[in-house]
Order: sequence, then structure tokens, then C-alpha cells
Amino acid sequence: MVLGVLVSGSGTNLQAILDAIGAGRLDARVAVVVSNVAGAGALDRARAAGVGTLVVEHARFPDRRAFDTAVVEALRARGVEVVVLAGFMRIVTDVLLGAFPMKVVNVHPALLPAFPGVHAQKQALDYGVRVAGCTVHFVDGGTDTGPIIAQETVPVLEGDDEKALTARILEKEHNLLPRALQWLAEGRVTVEPPGPLAARARVRIETR
Repeated sequence: MVLGVLVSGSGTNLQAILDAIGAGRLDARVAVVVSNVAGAGALDRARAAGVGTLVVEHARFPDRRAFDTAVVEALRARGVEVVVLAGFMRIVTDVLLGAFPMKVVNVHPALLPAFPGVHAQKQALDYGVRVAGCTVHFVDGGTDTGPIIAQETVPVLEGDDEKALTARILEKEHNLLPRALQWLAEGRVTVEPPGPLAARARVRIETR
């Protein structure tokens, strides 16, 4: 499976993907890492692993769709099959989603559908939940509303602040994201369209 990874920050989830590939736990290849931020630490991680990088600065484009058009061209030129948003701090448009339908994967630091959007960990703490976690899901046109592939939980401990909870969830993300991508690589993931008993698309995972 050929991956294109979109990043904006330090790239710890990118590193988890690269480590899983290196350890033989993920049957995939990262063809390119694309960042909208020239100084993103994720680019250094990619270069250290011998993975090609590309900077596409969003400020140089008139709108989001024009930016996504440039990103799609770069991904297609490298034969990308699945796009992974790994700390990518941009809202993607129908341009990217239409080019890779149900092939754009995101990891979110909450148990969706609870706490979508930004600052999910703070939302969880403010709400007073006892259990938080992370979700790997396909991206659709909504805000963290796409079909869920996998989830992991973490306890919310007494005295937790946003930083502590974020760190605990991130550890789970590093395991969950490569595992979910491996299911995709094995062809075990099927997206079932909405039907009479389901208002939204759902994911079915074939067990082996």
C-alpha cells in the first residue's frame, strides 16, 4: 500500500508509521510526506528515514481548494493510494476527498463522535468524562464525522490536565494508527453505505 502523509507539526504519528513499516508490522511504503509548514519537524523525520518530502505552503494559494489541487497533483504523481492526515492542521476540501474517496485517513484525539474539532482533550476534561481516547477514521465532508475504523480508550486520571491527557492519548494513537492502516493494507476494511437502518456510512472489518 502506497501512502502519502500530510503533516504540519513534529510528526510523532508519522514516526509511528515509519517505525511500524521498519518493524514489518505495516505492509506499506510512504511515497511522500507533504507539509504546509516549511519548518515542520515531521520533514526531518521523513528525511532521516529516506522518505521524499515536499513543502506546499498554503499561504501561497488563493483558497483551500487551490491548495488541495496542488497537493493532489503531488500525491498522484507519486502513485499514492491512501492519504494519511498525521497532525495536518488544515481543513481538507472536496478536491482532496474526491480524488481519494474513502482513502483519506485521520487520527483524532477523542472517542468520536464525542468531542470533534479542535482541543478535543480539553473538551473531554471540561465535560468531566472518566474515559477518553482516540479514533482512526475516514475523512468525509464534515468535521470528524467520517466512518470510524478503530478506537482505543485511556482513563482520565484524577488531577489530569490537558497536557497529561494529551500525552496519554498520543501513546495510543502511535499504536492504533499503524494497526488500522495494516487492516487497510490487508484489504480487511469495507465502507458500507448508509441504508434503512443506518443514517451514516459504517466500516466493516473482516476478522482473520
